[in-house]
Amino acid sequence: MRPHRTQTLLRFLIIAGILVLVNFISVRLFGRLDLTAQGVYTLSDASKKLVGSLDDRVTVKAYFTEDLPAPYNSNRRVTLDLLNEYKAYSGGNLTFEFLNPEGEKGEQEAQQQGVAPVQVQVIKEDRLEVKRGFMGLVMLYEDKKEAIPVVQNLRSLEYDVSSTLKRLTAKAKKKIGYTTGHQEAEPASFRQAMQAVSAQYDLVPVDLSSNQPVSGDIAALLVIAPQRKFADSATYQLDQYLMHGGSIAFLLNRYDANLQARFAQEIQTGLDNLLANYGVRVNADLVRDAQCAPVTVMQQQGFFRVQSQIPFPLLPNASNFNPENVLVKDLENVFFYFVSSVDTTLAAEKGLKADVLIRSSKQSGRQTGFMLIDPFQKLTPADLPEQHIPLAVAVEGSFQSFYADKLPRAETSASPPTKILLFGDGDFMKDEMLGSRDNLNLFANIVDYLADDEGLITIRSKDVTQPPLEQVTDGTRRLLKYANVALPPLLVVTYGLFRWRRRRAFKRALESQA
Repeated sequence: MRPHRTQTLLRFLIIAGILVLVNFISVRLFGRLDLTAQGVYTLSDASKKLVGSLDDRVTVKAYFTEDLPAPYNSNRRVTLDLLNEYKAYSGGNLTFEFLNPEGEKGEQEAQQQGVAPVQVQVIKEDRLEVKRGFMGLVMLYEDKKEAIPVVQNLRSLEYDVSSTLKRLTAKAKKKIGYTTGHQEAEPASFRQAMQAVSAQYDLVPVDLSSNQPVSGDIAALLVIAPQRKFADSATYQLDQYLMHGGSIAFLLNRYDANLQARFAQEIQTGLDNLLANYGVRVNADLVRDAQCAPVTVMQQQGFFRVQSQIPFPLLPNASNFNPENVLVKDLENVFFYFVSSVDTTLAAEKGLKADVLIRSSKQSGRQTGFMLIDPFQKLTPADLPEQHIPLAVAVEGSFQSFYADKLPRAETSASPPTKILLFGDGDFMKDEMLGSRDNLNLFANIVDYLADDEGLITIRSKDVTQPPLEQVTDGTRRLLKYANVALPPLLVVTYGLFRWRRRRAFKRALESQA
């Protein structure tokens, strides 16, 4: 018996030693198997390129209070893994250290560096207590410092680190202009979207009604939901900015829709001919989509009027994105607010490349003519006969000046390779219209795309929401419903019968041998 006991003990010691060794190695080496479609938990190529291009030492100080309760205790581990990856690809130019801000002196140092304290709830000895903790990063480069005050959203941690690193090491911020003077959307109406890009760019107003040329230091120009017609002098400034290599995003409303008044009035911006010259246009319609957002309405139920939510096809929930274009390929869903379709048929004739960025679902249609808006209108499949209507487009190439053959004052008749974006909705990024995190991501991606900063797009879009369910027919919906109810127990019964028959066959085989 002793040799048997010795072998058992030896096996136990070997297994225990292997487990201890694996645990020891896993703590000190990073590595992960990322099965997500977008590689959410893998350092992106853009981040690797960014950290690999550092020309001087960057020091990261991670202030994390030890022994924080769940779920905060995982933040330190995830941050450690991520920083290990940055360090591995930095060529020795990024180092980091973890500090535990203990006592008054430690907490004071963390706050002076820009790391904010957080209050977390702790259950200790069957009592609920509030504990003060720190979970933040500070980056030091040359004589500059940038902080991430609180590490909270782990899914966006890579973007937070990479964008902070890029901002820290950049020599100067690029300027992004937004036009004024034509009742464009006020920055106060899309404050969150402005904040999403202001960390990386300086956003400055450009008054086209002043008849002054657009400054050459403007990296990109945004035309957001104008409601007043552009004068010829203003369109000339846009044209010449494009001819000098500038890039422009036109986020336009074709109609001023009022849900309360249940009516939409066409907006005359004076940009139609200019855009047609560049190969695109916004059509005089409103897109209706079965895949849509709900609206809150008052309905009569008996003697009472109650609020209820009903689907509203004029608020499409777009999820059909161009998988080949970095601007939108990693988005999940974007809500549009009375969006018009865009036309790209002229682009090819002008030698331009047009990529449709976003399309409606396979059950959609267009409302044209007199624009009455009725949220109670019942739409039939005949009202939604079209599939994948274009809602946004990117056009690239060398553009011909709209004024080349019209006015002798045109300074430049053809542009170097540049790009234009055209969206049939200028409200999707407004604070009151935000229905998805990707609405903000889309606006930030537009700015990055125009400013030739596509690396941040691939990182930012990892912070995604759940995709909307695909629209299916009523018959398919019933089939899936009953299959979910009946199939699991049927599989269990089938497996049980299989095991029973197998055991009977095995028993008969034993009896025949006996």
